[in-house]
Amino acid sequence: MGFETARHLASLGMHVFIVGNEREEGAEAVKKIQKEGGEGKAEFVFLDLTSLKSVRQFAQSFKNKGLPLHLLVNNAGTMLVPERRTEDGFEFHFCLNYLGHFLLTNLLLDVLKKSGRPGRCSRIVNMSSATHYAGVMQMDDLNRRKHYSSHGAYAQSKLALVLFTYYLQEQLTAGGYHVIVNAVDPGMVDTALYDNLWTLAQMLKKPVAKILFRTPAEGASITLLAAAASEFEGIGSCYLYNGEKRPSAKVSYDPELQAKLWKKSCDLVGLQKA
Repeated sequence: MGFETARHLASLGMHVFIVGNEREEGAEAVKKIQKEGGEGKAEFVFLDLTSLKSVRQFAQSFKNKGLPLHLLVNNAGTMLVPERRTEDGFEFHFCLNYLGHFLLTNLLLDVLKKSGRPGRCSRIVNMSSATHYAGVMQMDDLNRRKHYSSHGAYAQSKLALVLFTYYLQEQLTAGGYHVIVNAVDPGMVDTALYDNLWTLAQMLKKPVAKILFRTPAEGASITLLAAAASEFEGIGSCYLYNGEKRPSAKVSYDPELQAKLWKKSCDLVGLQKA
């Protein structure tokens, strides 16, 4: 999860794990949280979501701690990077923004199920984007090998997260588990996510960001609604923008596409289909 989200949750007395692939930034975030005091605790743990091996190692390491898991924020992401492949051969946006989170969530799902209870459901928050409205799931070419577009790859990965959100919630509800799953669009937040814009766009973005973009703290406040607000207790399958429920892309409600993506994702990461 992002630093601002972790900071707020730690201030509420939670034991927070900041997970990512930037060791120095993670360590610095933990130091800042500890300086603020409070009853919560923060730890940084390395995880490379572009590596299925790393995801599996982290999940097993967390399980070995024997701790409950009440909240999982799938927040890592990249945008508009040139065509790249991960060590497992996946398109970079698809793996980092979606497939790594898909595997991580499934590997930790049993802990989330055990941790939730009536009146205090465990929560999963998937960070999507309004770009998902332009997304097209190329089920026969999820890795975009035929015709690559960084925008198309990014939009597809964010649509995949919404489809995943709805399908997973349906399975959890059918099983009677006290776990809710929601997708959040924090809007335009002034973070390093925009560092891959071409040079002229970078120059134009700076003055615009001061006026139109949210600060990281403001963006985190949207995440916190889904993560901790009492009004969302027991309420899943929502797409939240600016703290309000909004309809997501029409295609995201297609049950056949949801199921097809789920099964395909299980195949790609080597999970047994539910």
